[in-house]
Amino acid sequence: MAITLAQAKVGMADKVAQSVIDEFRRESFILDRLTFDNAVSPGTGGSTLTYGYVQLKTPSTAGGRAINTEYTANEAIKEKKTTDLKIFGGAFEIDRVLENTAATSEISFQLEEKIKATRNDFHNLFINGDSANQPLDFDGVDKLVTGSSTDITVTGGIDVSTLAKIKANGDQVVFYLNELISKLAEKPDMLLMNTRMYNVMNMVAYYMGYKTESEDAFGRKVDGFNNIPMIDMGQFYNGTNSVDVIGTDGTEGTTVIYPVKLGLNALHGVSPTGNKVISTYLPDMNEPGAVKRGEVELVCGLALKNSLMAGALRGIKVA
Repeated sequence: MAITLAQAKVGMADKVAQSVIDEFRRESFILDRLTFDNAVSPGTGGSTLTYGYVQLKTPSTAGGRAINTEYTANEAIKEKKTTDLKIFGGAFEIDRVLENTAATSEISFQLEEKIKATRNDFHNLFINGDSANQPLDFDGVDKLVTGSSTDITVTGGIDVSTLAKIKANGDQVVFYLNELISKLAEKPDMLLMNTRMYNVMNMVAYYMGYKTESEDAFGRKVDGFNNIPMIDMGQFYNGTNSVDVIGTDGTEGTTVIYPVKLGLNALHGVSPTGNKVISTYLPDMNEPGAVKRGEVELVCGLALKNSLMAGALRGIKVA
């Protein structure tokens, strides 16, 4: 069975849990659209938080043949893959006196901030997760597409770092982006980029006649390139500084655009059985204990069922 966060919310008796899910969806175009295969059942028969799947690496081909000749045989190539679900989120603690005397609920404020932090951490893992280097990460889009036929670096780069260069070189961005999109098995559902690239792409799309608009699930405008939503992945706080989820090379000034197609046959989330993708734990103010503790937790992984459903366009100079 597969669910979205909107579907996971249905039937929940806890209104707080429903509002928490809506907060994740409202500020994350990805989490609102991502489908989760809730198929992992840890603790039964010795299983763990591991999801196994088969990835289509190379599709089959077809063609013609002459009379009295045979077709040239070829087979689709598939590969067994696994991804481990990861547990992430955070906790906060508040003295009950502070909660009971505050003009506005401190618990509500801290819950909202923890949702924001968890959401941004998910965005970072969605792009940059690397379980080989960080055991608490799931593998993100960058690792899943690196080295594939849809991982393209523009030789020499494309300089669109100023308005004049956007006007002069914007056609190159359109050319290479369309080249990459044509390599994908299906039209992508979104183009993921950082804030600077998002601003540049809006201008490129405008000048080249590819600018489109749509609405998200909450009625807000979404800018698009040729009817593909362009998504600014924003920043996350790494404990010291707020940094771009999709970085810009400090030496070359180049960044990346990731086109992705979502779906159970493409790129999708993985979650435990049931609808517990996101869990919220809030204190009971009537229970003993001077310090109250709350937690927000997200349990998920990421799977790419078809290597031609996501890609990367590298070498775009924006700084």
